[in-house]
Amino acid sequence: MHWTSPAHLIVLTHRGRTARTRITPEGGRLHDIRDRPGTVSFVPANLPRRAIYEQADLRYSALWIHPNAGALADAPAVENALINAQEPALASLIDSLRLDLAAGCMPDDGYVEQLVSVILRRIAAADRTGAPRAVRDAHASLSATVLKRIEAYVEAHLRDAISLSELAGVAGLAPDSFARRFKATTGLAPYAFVLQQRMARAETMLARSGEPIGVIAARLGFSSQSHFTATFRRHLDTTPQAYRRAFS
Repeated sequence: MHWTSPAHLIVLTHRGRTARTRITPEGGRLHDIRDRPGTVSFVPANLPRRAIYEQADLRYSALWIHPNAGALADAPAVENALINAQEPALASLIDSLRLDLAAGCMPDDGYVEQLVSVILRRIAAADRTGAPRAVRDAHASLSATVLKRIEAYVEAHLRDAISLSELAGVAGLAPDSFARRFKATTGLAPYAFVLQQRMARAETMLARSGEPIGVIAARLGFSSQSHFTATFRRHLDTTPQAYRRAFS
């Protein structure tokens, strides 16, 4: 298969595998590998490539980034392809975005732009070394003090669009390092943690107040009542209305 994408392409493999995958980007080396779950690949826009997939049975997410997207303004340029890199933190972030979109929930533009910027910075580091960057602090934890600051910040800003860069600033870390450390400490991607806190507050408000559900949705930073309802149902397997009735 010969193929050229007009946009930057990032692919996360979720399930399945191939017996063999051979990918040759134009001007690059041959990648003779097997696709496996949890790997991340990147192909720059307008880079021709040739690919052969043997016995492919894959489920994956693809993130397309326009070459002129705002998220690229401060991101380093990446000219080479990155194929099947083991990047657990990035895989978690991309997967959380996929789950939100699948549930009909659109994350704010700032979060998506920051996510794309973090991804491209890590890919650029791998591009400079010719291999995926060794992540020295991949399993380092955040201190209890820093974690409390993050929790307090999220609690105070549930109504706002909380970006990854904001949380990283509270922790005093670069966004990609913060995302890795937060995941290692809590088991959640930062955005998933923010959603978890919003859902916990929603449960309290639904059980203890008589405020309209639309008002609760707005106070928790959701763009609409339908967005809030879809997210609540996905997390708690019931609707806000049904949850409230259980306490009436």
